[in-house]
Amino acid sequence: MWPFEGFLFVHIACGAVGLVLFWIPTLGKKGSQTHRSVGHWYARLMLVTASMAFCMSITTLLDPLTTHPKQVALSWPQWRIEGIFGWMMMYLAILTIQLVWHGVVTIRNKKQHLANRHWANVGLNVLTIAAALLCAYRGWLISETLMMGFSIVGVASGLTNLWFIYRDSPSRISYQLEHVKAIVGSGISVYTAFMAFGFVRLNPGQALNPRMWAIPLAVGLVIIIYHQARIRIAFMRRNSAAAQGRQAAGAEA
Repeated sequence: MWPFEGFLFVHIACGAVGLVLFWIPTLGKKGSQTHRSVGHWYARLMLVTASMAFCMSITTLLDPLTTHPKQVALSWPQWRIEGIFGWMMMYLAILTIQLVWHGVVTIRNKKQHLANRHWANVGLNVLTIAAALLCAYRGWLISETLMMGFSIVGVASGLTNLWFIYRDSPSRISYQLEHVKAIVGSGISVYTAFMAFGFVRLNPGQALNPRMWAIPLAVGLVIIIYHQARIRIAFMRRNSAAAQGRQAAGAEA
Protein backbone atom coordinates (compact mmCIF):
# COMPACT_ATOMS: atom_id res chain seq x y z
CA MET A 1 0.00 0.00 0.00
CA TRP A 2 2.83 2.45 0.77
CA PRO A 3 3.99 2.86 -2.88
CA PHE A 4 0.43 3.70 -3.91
CA GLU A 5 0.07 6.22 -1.08
CA GLY A 6 3.40 7.81 -2.01
CA PHE A 7 2.40 8.16 -5.66
CA LEU A 8 -0.97 9.56 -4.58
CA PHE A 9 0.62 12.19 -2.31
CA VAL A 10 2.90 13.53 -5.06
CA HIS A 11 0.05 13.31 -7.57
CA ILE A 12 -2.29 15.42 -5.42
CA ALA A 13 0.39 17.94 -4.40
CA CYS A 14 1.62 18.63 -7.93
CA GLY A 15 -1.83 18.35 -9.49
CA ALA A 16 -3.40 20.85 -7.09
CA VAL A 17 -0.75 23.48 -7.86
CA GLY A 18 -0.95 22.74 -11.58
CA LEU A 19 -4.73 23.13 -11.65
CA VAL A 20 -4.35 26.64 -10.23
CA LEU A 21 -1.41 27.61 -12.48
CA PHE A 22 -3.39 26.49 -15.54
CA TRP A 23 -5.56 29.60 -15.38
CA ILE A 24 -2.72 32.16 -15.29
CA PRO A 25 -1.47 31.66 -18.88
CA THR A 26 -4.99 30.77 -20.03
CA LEU A 27 -6.48 34.07 -18.88
CA GLY A 28 -3.37 36.27 -18.93
CA LYS A 29 -1.52 38.10 -21.69
CA LYS A 30 -0.19 35.71 -24.30
CA GLY A 31 3.53 35.70 -25.00
CA SER A 32 4.44 37.63 -21.85
CA GLN A 33 7.20 36.58 -19.49
CA THR A 34 4.56 35.51 -16.96
CA HIS A 35 2.82 33.41 -19.60
CA ARG A 36 6.04 31.61 -20.49
CA SER A 37 7.40 31.08 -16.99
CA VAL A 38 4.10 29.96 -15.45
CA GLY A 39 3.41 27.83 -18.51
CA HIS A 40 6.73 26.05 -18.08
CA TRP A 41 5.98 25.30 -14.43
CA TYR A 42 2.49 24.11 -15.35
CA ALA A 43 3.93 21.73 -17.94
CA ARG A 44 6.49 20.32 -15.51
CA LEU A 45 3.92 19.81 -12.77
CA MET A 46 1.48 18.13 -15.15
CA LEU A 47 4.14 15.73 -16.39
CA VAL A 48 4.91 14.73 -12.80
CA THR A 49 1.20 14.52 -11.93
CA ALA A 50 0.44 12.30 -14.92
CA SER A 51 3.51 10.12 -14.26
CA MET A 52 2.31 9.53 -10.70
CA ALA A 53 -1.15 8.65 -12.04
CA PHE A 54 0.47 6.11 -14.35
CA CYS A 55 2.32 4.57 -11.39
CA MET A 56 -0.92 4.50 -9.39
CA SER A 57 -2.65 2.65 -12.21
CA ILE A 58 0.11 0.02 -12.23
CA THR A 59 -0.13 -0.53 -8.48
CA THR A 60 -3.91 -0.76 -8.82
CA LEU A 61 -3.65 -3.46 -11.47
CA LEU A 62 -1.16 -5.35 -9.30
CA ASP A 63 -3.37 -5.23 -6.19
CA PRO A 64 -6.76 -3.55 -6.80
CA LEU A 65 -8.41 -4.59 -3.54
CA THR A 66 -5.65 -3.36 -1.25
CA THR A 67 -5.12 -0.03 -3.02
CA HIS A 68 -8.83 0.86 -3.07
CA PRO A 69 -10.40 -0.22 0.21
CA LYS A 70 -13.18 2.40 0.01
CA GLN A 71 -14.44 0.93 -3.25
CA VAL A 72 -14.24 -2.54 -1.74
CA ALA A 73 -16.33 -1.32 1.20
CA LEU A 74 -18.89 -0.01 -1.31
CA SER A 75 -19.07 -3.48 -2.88
CA TRP A 76 -17.25 -2.54 -6.05
CA PRO A 77 -16.19 -5.77 -7.79
CA GLN A 78 -12.50 -6.25 -8.51
CA TRP A 79 -12.99 -6.06 -12.28
CA ARG A 80 -14.58 -2.60 -12.00
CA ILE A 81 -11.79 -1.25 -9.80
CA GLU A 82 -9.26 -2.56 -12.30
CA GLY A 83 -11.15 -1.00 -15.19
CA ILE A 84 -11.70 2.48 -13.76
CA PHE A 85 -8.66 2.97 -11.52
CA GLY A 86 -6.33 0.75 -13.51
CA TRP A 87 -6.82 0.76 -17.25
CA MET A 88 -8.70 4.05 -17.54
CA MET A 89 -6.36 5.94 -15.22
CA MET A 90 -3.40 4.59 -17.18
CA TYR A 91 -4.93 5.85 -20.42
CA LEU A 92 -5.71 9.31 -18.96
CA ALA A 93 -2.16 9.56 -17.62
CA ILE A 94 -0.65 8.78 -21.03
CA LEU A 95 -3.10 11.17 -22.72
CA THR A 96 -2.13 14.00 -20.35
CA ILE A 97 1.59 13.45 -20.93
CA GLN A 98 1.02 13.42 -24.68
CA LEU A 99 -1.02 16.64 -24.62
CA VAL A 100 1.47 18.54 -22.45
CA TRP A 101 4.41 17.31 -24.52
CA HIS A 102 2.76 18.21 -27.83
CA GLY A 103 1.85 21.65 -26.52
CA VAL A 104 5.45 22.31 -25.52
CA VAL A 105 7.26 20.96 -28.59
CA THR A 106 4.98 22.62 -31.14
CA ILE A 107 6.06 26.05 -29.86
CA ARG A 108 9.66 24.96 -29.36
CA ASN A 109 9.90 23.62 -32.93
CA LYS A 110 7.95 26.35 -34.73
CA LYS A 111 11.06 27.29 -36.74
CA GLN A 112 12.12 23.70 -37.43
CA HIS A 113 9.00 21.70 -38.17
CA LEU A 114 10.88 18.49 -39.04
CA ALA A 115 12.03 18.27 -35.41
CA ASN A 116 8.44 17.36 -34.53
CA ARG A 117 9.00 14.04 -36.30
CA HIS A 118 11.43 12.84 -33.66
CA TRP A 119 10.76 9.19 -32.89
CA ALA A 120 9.85 9.92 -29.26
CA ASN A 121 7.25 12.51 -30.26
CA VAL A 122 5.70 10.26 -32.89
CA GLY A 123 5.86 7.25 -30.58
CA LEU A 124 4.07 9.09 -27.79
CA ASN A 125 1.14 9.82 -30.08
CA VAL A 126 1.02 6.21 -31.27
CA LEU A 127 1.14 5.07 -27.64
CA THR A 128 -1.78 7.36 -26.80
CA ILE A 129 -3.90 5.86 -29.57
CA ALA A 130 -2.99 2.36 -28.40
CA ALA A 131 -3.83 3.23 -24.77
CA ALA A 132 -7.18 4.69 -25.86
CA LEU A 133 -8.07 1.57 -27.83
CA LEU A 134 -7.02 -0.63 -24.91
CA CYS A 135 -9.19 1.44 -22.56
CA ALA A 136 -12.13 1.06 -24.94
CA TYR A 137 -11.56 -2.69 -25.18
CA ARG A 138 -11.35 -3.13 -21.41
CA GLY A 139 -14.47 -0.98 -21.07
CA TRP A 140 -16.27 -3.18 -23.57
CA LEU A 141 -15.32 -6.27 -21.59
CA ILE A 142 -16.97 -4.89 -18.44
CA SER A 143 -19.75 -2.93 -20.22
CA GLU A 144 -18.43 0.42 -18.91
CA THR A 145 -19.72 3.01 -21.39
CA LEU A 146 -17.62 5.83 -19.95
CA MET A 147 -14.38 4.00 -20.69
CA MET A 148 -15.42 3.34 -24.26
CA GLY A 149 -16.75 6.84 -24.87
CA PHE A 150 -13.83 8.80 -23.45
CA SER A 151 -11.33 6.73 -25.43
CA ILE A 152 -12.48 8.63 -28.54
CA VAL A 153 -10.65 11.69 -27.22
CA GLY A 154 -7.31 9.88 -27.17
CA VAL A 155 -7.72 8.45 -30.65
CA ALA A 156 -8.72 11.85 -32.05
CA SER A 157 -5.87 13.61 -30.25
CA GLY A 158 -3.25 11.15 -31.46
CA LEU A 159 -4.44 11.18 -35.06
CA THR A 160 -4.73 14.98 -35.32
CA ASN A 161 -1.29 15.42 -33.76
CA LEU A 162 0.24 12.98 -36.24
CA TRP A 163 -1.53 14.77 -39.08
CA PHE A 164 0.07 18.04 -37.97
CA ILE A 165 3.49 16.45 -37.46
CA TYR A 166 3.58 15.05 -41.01
CA ARG A 167 2.24 18.14 -42.75
CA ASP A 168 4.81 19.49 -45.21
CA SER A 169 4.47 23.20 -44.50
CA PRO A 170 2.10 24.26 -41.71
CA SER A 171 1.00 27.89 -41.68
CA ARG A 172 2.62 30.34 -39.28
CA ILE A 173 -0.29 30.20 -36.88
CA SER A 174 -0.62 26.40 -36.94
CA TYR A 175 1.92 26.10 -34.14
CA GLN A 176 -0.06 28.48 -31.94
CA LEU A 177 -3.30 26.65 -32.70
CA GLU A 178 -1.73 23.30 -31.83
CA HIS A 179 -0.22 24.75 -28.67
CA VAL A 180 -3.61 26.03 -27.49
CA LYS A 181 -5.37 22.78 -28.36
CA ALA A 182 -2.84 20.61 -26.56
CA ILE A 183 -2.22 22.67 -23.42
CA VAL A 184 -5.90 23.41 -22.80
CA GLY A 185 -6.60 19.77 -23.64
CA SER A 186 -4.21 18.72 -20.89
CA GLY A 187 -6.17 20.95 -18.52
CA ILE A 188 -9.38 19.23 -19.59
CA SER A 189 -7.79 15.84 -18.95
CA VAL A 190 -6.52 16.76 -15.47
CA TYR A 191 -9.73 18.48 -14.40
CA THR A 192 -11.69 15.49 -15.71
CA ALA A 193 -9.54 13.15 -13.61
CA PHE A 194 -10.08 15.43 -10.63
CA MET A 195 -13.85 15.43 -11.12
CA ALA A 196 -13.87 11.64 -11.45
CA PHE A 197 -11.13 10.09 -9.33
CA GLY A 198 -11.01 12.93 -6.82
CA PHE A 199 -14.75 13.32 -6.47
CA VAL A 200 -15.11 9.59 -5.87
CA ARG A 201 -13.68 10.10 -2.40
CA LEU A 202 -16.36 12.68 -1.53
CA ASN A 203 -19.35 11.22 -3.31
CA PRO A 204 -18.59 7.75 -4.71
CA GLY A 205 -22.09 7.33 -6.12
CA GLN A 206 -21.63 10.25 -8.54
CA ALA A 207 -18.01 9.66 -9.52
CA LEU A 208 -18.85 7.99 -12.83
CA ASN A 209 -21.77 10.26 -13.66
CA PRO A 210 -21.21 11.43 -17.29
CA ARG A 211 -22.37 14.91 -16.30
CA MET A 212 -19.40 15.26 -13.97
CA TRP A 213 -17.05 14.33 -16.81
CA ALA A 214 -18.80 16.68 -19.24
CA ILE A 215 -18.16 19.84 -17.20
CA PRO A 216 -14.36 20.10 -17.81
CA LEU A 217 -14.81 19.03 -21.43
CA ALA A 218 -17.42 21.72 -22.13
CA VAL A 219 -15.43 24.48 -20.40
CA GLY A 220 -12.20 23.42 -22.10
CA LEU A 221 -13.76 23.34 -25.57
CA VAL A 222 -15.09 26.88 -25.08
CA ILE A 223 -11.58 28.05 -24.10
CA ILE A 224 -9.98 26.32 -27.10
CA ILE A 225 -12.52 27.72 -29.56
CA TYR A 226 -12.17 31.23 -28.12
CA HIS A 227 -8.37 31.35 -28.21
CA GLN A 228 -8.09 29.73 -31.62
CA ALA A 229 -10.62 32.20 -33.01
CA ARG A 230 -8.65 35.06 -31.44
CA ILE A 231 -5.44 33.81 -33.07
CA ARG A 232 -7.08 33.49 -36.49
CA ILE A 233 -8.67 36.94 -36.31
CA ALA A 234 -5.38 38.57 -35.29
CA PHE A 235 -3.61 36.76 -38.15
CA MET A 236 -6.19 37.94 -40.69
CA ARG A 237 -5.94 41.52 -39.42
CA ARG A 238 -2.15 41.48 -39.77
CA ASN A 239 -2.43 40.13 -43.31
CA SER A 240 -5.04 42.74 -44.18
CA ALA A 241 -2.91 45.56 -42.77
CA ALA A 242 0.14 44.27 -44.65
CA ALA A 243 -1.83 44.07 -47.90
CA GLN A 244 -3.13 47.61 -47.45
CA GLY A 245 0.44 48.79 -46.79
CA ARG A 246 1.66 47.19 -50.00
CA GLN A 247 -1.21 48.74 -51.97
CA ALA A 248 -0.43 52.16 -50.52
CA ALA A 249 3.27 51.78 -51.35
CA GLY A 250 2.39 50.71 -54.89
CA ALA A 251 0.07 53.69 -55.37
CA GLU A 252 2.77 56.11 -54.22
CA ALA A 253 5.25 54.53 -56.58
